[in-house]
Amino acid sequence: MAGLRKRGIGFRSLHEALDTTTPGGRLVFHVSAALAEFIRELIVEGAHEGLAAARARGQRLGRPPAMTAEQIRHARDLLTRPENTVSSIARLLGVSRSTIYKYVPELATGHFAVEQPARRAELEAGS
Repeated sequence: MAGLRKRGIGFRSLHEALDTTTPGGRLVFHVSAALAEFIRELIVEGAHEGLAAARARGQRLGRPPAMTAEQIRHARDLLTRPENTVSSIARLLGVSRSTIYKYVPELATGHFAVEQPARRAELEAGS
């Protein structure tokens, strides 16, 4: 505001009695700005208190998970079969491919062990 004032720029409201080119107008403007800032801080403080109270009650906050534990287990089971793709599993479960990668992180790192059918038969025959 001071920079604008030095350049001779002021604010004059046509509907309210506010003119920042006068000392009284600047006082009213600054008081209004201080009150607006105070009210905003009260709102933020109240929101934080409400979130803290909800957490204390054990309430889960935020967006619900896209997949249940059962769906994740089902996806992992389906991924062990080489004929299944991430896309087909995602379609089956009604989620996106990226959601599958999010909930089965070992897919992204390449550490998900998918047994080949021949290897599986070999292991079962050796038992």
